[in-house]
Amino acid sequence: MSLSGEIISGEFDQQTEEFILQQVKHLSTETTLNEKQLTNLSDYLSKKKHDPDGQVLTLYDQILIRLNQEEVEQFLTDLDTIKSLYY
Repeated sequence: MSLSGEIISGEFDQQTEEFILQQVKHLSTETTLNEKQLTNLSDYLSKKKHDPDGQVLTLYDQILIRLNQEEVEQFLTDLDTIKSLYY
């Protein structure tokens, strides 16, 4: 099942119950996230969403992606949509 959110996009594999993250903002990536990893990421961002400096994500441990507060909120909305696919 394909998902294209505000910040992230990818495919949800119903057989393995994993989300294959393919794009963050405008950058392509290929990362597989299970439900626990998605929940941990969501919990972390929820705690930090009011940080005035936003957050920085890392792709491939090399590429930094800055998210401002609004983008963190959009990212959380995208994660909530993905999490709903697990149930």
